[in-house]
Amino acid sequence: MNIQDLLHEKSILIPLAGTDKKAIISDMIDGLVASGSVSDKQQYMEAVLARESTGSTGIGFGVAIPHGKSAGVDRPGLAFAKLASPVEWQSLDGEPVKAVFMIAVPEAAAGNEHLQILIALSRKLIDSGFREKLMAVEGPEQLESLLATI
Repeated sequence: MNIQDLLHEKSILIPLAGTDKKAIISDMIDGLVASGSVSDKQQYMEAVLARESTGSTGIGFGVAIPHGKSAGVDRPGLAFAKLASPVEWQSLDGEPVKAVFMIAVPEAAAGNEHLQILIALSRKLIDSGFREKLMAVEGPEQLESLLATI
């Protein structure tokens, strides 16, 4: 699986001004709608917020990976936001979030594909060099170039 194939320039938000988790999630879903991955924003938003209610998707290191499986998703998609200011996300390490990856997966294909995307991202995010480069991206081209290493 190629992470880059899941991204679209309309779902890359650099910088994203948001003051709370829900507003950021909403803006990122708008990017996934614009990219053609999500067809029903409300249905997908409910899936993401339901997932958030079971435990934080703030994985630490200043990164969150909210995700959801929904019939409101037409095809797998990935959104990325580099936040204009750090936001509280109840992260595992207690630190605010500076970068967010959002994974959208159709309900029918959720099991395997969803996990593959999470695993691919997580493997890179444990690398401090990768995270440093991620926090330094200033545009879609830089992000796509960095993700080409996944």
